[in-house]
Amino acid sequence: MAAQPAPPAPAQEQGLRARKKQRTRDALIEAAHRLFLGQGFARTTVDEIAGAVDISQRTFFRYFANKDEVALAVLAEAEDHFIRQLRARPAAETPLQALRAAIVGSWREHGAGRDTGPRSVTAALELIRMIEDTPTLLAAHLRRVTEQERVLIGIIAEREGVDPAEDLRPAVLAAAFGGVLRAAHLSWSADQEDTGPEGMIALIDRHFDQLTPALAGHWRA
Repeated sequence: MAAQPAPPAPAQEQGLRARKKQRTRDALIEAAHRLFLGQGFARTTVDEIAGAVDISQRTFFRYFANKDEVALAVLAEAEDHFIRQLRARPAAETPLQALRAAIVGSWREHGAGRDTGPRSVTAALELIRMIEDTPTLLAAHLRRVTEQERVLIGIIAEREGVDPAEDLRPAVLAAAFGGVLRAAHLSWSADQEDTGPEGMIALIDRHFDQLTPALAGHWRA
């Protein structure tokens, strides 16, 4: 007689498992960021990260493929959230208005109730600085940025009803948008850390305000 398949776990049990996995993942991210920022990315090992959460190295690899992935996890989540925000923007907005509103909304939500911890604005910006100073992380981050840019091109082209293979405007706008964000992130300084998400939003807004004149006007004016 053939063995009967095990019945599926009750929904409540599945929910408990999912929440436990999410707590472990969050704990790994927090421990990794604390170690990275405290002693440097290169000097931090997977064993140290796993040990800080009291799990084995084998269990660590169930959540993340390597150190790069755990280091970039918070930014990856934020980027995915931004994409969802952009897709939900009203069709009446111009492409630039939609991009600007989506990123401002993402930063505001990112900072809501998160004054400390790996998902706080300050931690995210400290992580960005660490990425810029770590060649292997920067390479991995730029690969993801390139992938996100392709997604942006597709969303913008769909919103405007154009073919991105024939119309270069979605690609140009996506590239300019990425440049504005990187400039804003890199211009964040230590004396701005207490301003929270609104400080970063103000920087982003200022850079966007300067974008059109920088591209189309005389800077002396």
